[in-house]
Amino acid sequence: MSAVETIHVDGVWRAAASGAQREVLDPADAKTLAVVAEGGAEDTDAAIAAARRAFDSGPWPHTPVAERAALLRRVADLLQRDREEIALLESRDTGKTLEEGRVDVDDVTNAFRYFADLVTGESPGRVVDAGSPDVHSVVVHEPVGVCAMITPWNYPLLQASWKVAPALAAGNTFVIKPSEVTPLSTVHMVKLLVEAGLPNGVANLVTGAGDPVGARLSEHPDVDLVSFTGGLISGTKVAQAAAPSVKKVALELGGKNPNVVFADACATDEGFDTAVDQALNAAFIHSGQVCSAGARLIIEESVRERFVAELVRRAEKIKLGRGTEDGVECGPLVSAQQLAKTQAYVASALEEGAVLRTGGKQPEPSDVRPATGYFYLPTVLDQCHREMRVVREETFGPILSVETFSTEDEAVTLANDTEYGLAGAVWSSDTARARRVAARLRHGTVWINDFHPYLPQAEWGGFGKSGVGRELGPAGLDEYRETKHVYENLRPSPVRWFGG
Repeated sequence: MSAVETIHVDGVWRAAASGAQREVLDPADAKTLAVVAEGGAEDTDAAIAAARRAFDSGPWPHTPVAERAALLRRVADLLQRDREEIALLESRDTGKTLEEGRVDVDDVTNAFRYFADLVTGESPGRVVDAGSPDVHSVVVHEPVGVCAMITPWNYPLLQASWKVAPALAAGNTFVIKPSEVTPLSTVHMVKLLVEAGLPNGVANLVTGAGDPVGARLSEHPDVDLVSFTGGLISGTKVAQAAAPSVKKVALELGGKNPNVVFADACATDEGFDTAVDQALNAAFIHSGQVCSAGARLIIEESVRERFVAELVRRAEKIKLGRGTEDGVECGPLVSAQQLAKTQAYVASALEEGAVLRTGGKQPEPSDVRPATGYFYLPTVLDQCHREMRVVREETFGPILSVETFSTEDEAVTLANDTEYGLAGAVWSSDTARARRVAARLRHGTVWINDFHPYLPQAEWGGFGKSGVGRELGPAGLDEYRETKHVYENLRPSPVRWFGG
């Protein structure tokens, strides 16, 4: 098999130094979709060295803000030019539907345009009143330096853009390592950065496994910041590896997200229909492989049976299949490993007393559901409680657990009873109650009478073990900048503190 050049270092595409390769599988049928270079420590060190040179002696950190923003806008235009190609690539690689892939490309485009607008709209610095006309004092922002970016497999292009766009807007250089499971759209994005005119060495890409590539990025002393999105265990390792060099760390580590539904939200037929529909969306979009998935339905006891019965009826009608096929609403899980993990969580829940209302197995094969694909039926587990693993741990599969409450305080207690704190929702026709409960929820994003929307201008991140730092919004840009105070004495004179 000929060498595959998916590693990008200092403007050059190349194969892995070792010659190693990896097959990328189509999760719909487990067949080979592509072959990529399997980078190692040598490739990672070369990429870091290129990014270091580009930052220390290259033009990008000193490029005027307007020019950096113009490049981001060119990338956004190229993303739209290649929208169908990228959406298909993302659908084939992750298993999500083609329409979800199109939405992802549009969201990525919006992220690049948002950060372009944000940096061009900022003032060059904040003047500080020093209390004297003889002092000029200003606080300015500068790029942090060389950034390491480690991205997940569920939203590979989207999560990459949340890091790449603000990093470039701020004037940084970077090395990105996409998930070895879904690297293809990130490779395409780097090609677009090159086409848009980004100088050599600014954007570097190493395809390969978390160990050694991710580990080396996290520990390397020439890396100034590491931004990681993924699981809690891996994120902890990243933080530990980064600690000796005291580099900046940004971690988005997922969640176990409550969807709290009060009975008054279901008082009308329209309200009931909407709440059920959104509970399905919260749990089963992208087969539940979403960090903010509403995997915990916390429903008021008085409407539980009616609500869950209708939820089950609709879940059983969800059309599974290849994400590229017309009419398919939900694709496969991303890998055999993720399928096995989902099966294990359902088995443990049943052992711990959960009641299976629907799903809990793989579907029968068909033309659009090959027997070798990693498909799993949307699953609803009733009568769950906080001691169950399926309620405590992030499953990242099409599993919805059902818990009940009787009072507002009980609903809040249940919703906050998690070591995570990424996102959550509250459903109520009582505006005062909904806002009151939202204020008490310890989660980084709280939706009222909705689930899943986000805005590039609003920060994204979580409390507790959901991570450190924020992406998107002004704070998402600040993650990639250092703050400097410049104090200028306009009329210097001796202090005379010491005699002589």
